[in-house]
Amino acid sequence: MGCFTFFKVMMILFNLAIFLGGGTLLGVGIWVTVDSSSFMNILGPVFSSALQFVNVGYLLIAIGAVLVVLGFLGCCGAQKESKCLLILFFSIILIIFIAEVAAAVVALVYTSLAENILQATVTPALKTNYGKDPQFTNTWNATMTEVRCCGLLNYTDFNNSNYFKEHNGYPPQCCNATSSPICTPQAAAESRTQGCFHKLLSDLRKNAGVVGGVAAGIGALEIAAMAVAMYLYCYLDKK
Repeated sequence: MGCFTFFKVMMILFNLAIFLGGGTLLGVGIWVTVDSSSFMNILGPVFSSALQFVNVGYLLIAIGAVLVVLGFLGCCGAQKESKCLLILFFSIILIIFIAEVAAAVVALVYTSLAENILQATVTPALKTNYGKDPQFTNTWNATMTEVRCCGLLNYTDFNNSNYFKEHNGYPPQCCNATSSPICTPQAAAESRTQGCFHKLLSDLRKNAGVVGGVAAGIGALEIAAMAVAMYLYCYLDKK
């Protein structure tokens, strides 16, 4: 078996896996969009808290659709030996790779920007929905209890909220308690409970090695996919 045949077979198998994985994500995304409550019950409180920050269903649908398209382009491009499909596959992977690098740089350098964006979107939802929307309230209660945090940034996120007006205090998690009926402003200030954003960010930094290893692995796969696609393209171009 020559190098071209070997890389062609590997390209087909690799992109077939991408296609199937993308189809799975697409299906899960549709499931989350249609029936998010059962999805949250399966994942548990910590993972389901992500639903409060981004629309996970639509995100999974978008990622799944991109992977399905990539898998189709790579698989068909290698099978049919189409230079057009191969260069299109290469270009999309390159764009995704550049976007990932840019996003990583922005996330590392401009953490405060992400904090401001979340504060502008999540904090108003806490003031309006916490204590009134059962699903929203239960998810945040489970998250704050599990992660041992309070609000997005701190207990002041609940100032002037419907919950604060009704109970004249903060959620018990803001006072490092889960059973006390009232968490007064003084008790919340003395507890100094971290906000969920900073707590999760701190946990993420503690596991930076694992996160970095996963990111490096994904980057290496993308570079390998681009290299193989370009090799097949150049080989076909010489024929």
